[in-house]
Amino acid sequence: MKTLGKIRAMLAVIAALAVMCCSVAFAAESDVDWETNLITVQGMGSAPNAPNEFLFRAQSKRAATVDAYRNLLESVKGVEVEGGTTINNLMLDAGGDTVSTHVKGVVNGARVVDTQYVNGGCIVTVQMPIFGSGNSLAKAVMPRNTSVESFPAPVKNVEPTVTAVRVNVAVGNNVPLIPAQPTQVAPKGRAYGQYTGLIVDCRGLGLSPCMSPVLRDDGGTPIYGYKNIDPDKVNEVGMVAYTSNPANARRAGSDPLVVKAIGLDNHNSNPIISVADATRVLMENQATGFLDATNVVFLR
Repeated sequence: MKTLGKIRAMLAVIAALAVMCCSVAFAAESDVDWETNLITVQGMGSAPNAPNEFLFRAQSKRAATVDAYRNLLESVKGVEVEGGTTINNLMLDAGGDTVSTHVKGVVNGARVVDTQYVNGGCIVTVQMPIFGSGNSLAKAVMPRNTSVESFPAPVKNVEPTVTAVRVNVAVGNNVPLIPAQPTQVAPKGRAYGQYTGLIVDCRGLGLSPCMSPVLRDDGGTPIYGYKNIDPDKVNEVGMVAYTSNPANARRAGSDPLVVKAIGLDNHNSNPIISVADATRVLMENQATGFLDATNVVFLR
């Protein structure tokens, strides 16, 4: 029985080597889509020396799958966790062996979502979410704050924005978001109290998406970041939703507060808003808790 086991093990090694030797790898396409929260990568391969069609398809698929997972790892390395810090940086830093192990683990758990045999070869598409309750990238790299920090208090000596832009966002598929709705005048020094979320309009500034952005005011005070949110929630849904289309800003709910970013910092990853707008945001959050619920959209 031991001899039979050794023979089977040798045959498995020979079969794997055969696939590697006779396969041909091609360039692959990759895509990190911050709007859909998905990383989608293709791998390609062929087995031109396979003796029959059955082995050709099997070996081509194997070669393409290996190529796809390799390309997925390379794509993942380029994702920014925070401004200027990529996953590759974390994997190379001191103690990066643990991060590397976790990253490779979630990459190996990515789903094959499509297999095609075309032009004498095979194309395999693999996909994994950036955030999510299952096998997501966030679980491998996002820091876990040991305690949730409270949001800063509104600045007492700064009058909050009195007139805030309001928009209508379709919760279903019926009405698109219309950016030019009448403004809402909040009572002076008090919250309007009905906002369902926050949209930070960063259009025209060159916002660079990352996994852990921080919203600041122009005095340098952090208004909203991962330290303010339960880490499990951050891993599941992320800090913000990114979109270039206002009609897709549904995460902010049907009646969001909209503020205009006046700049960016930290490698263009962190929006900056005025102290007056930040005071309005913090005041309204005390009333309805939309920051706590991560109902935040960055429009880019």
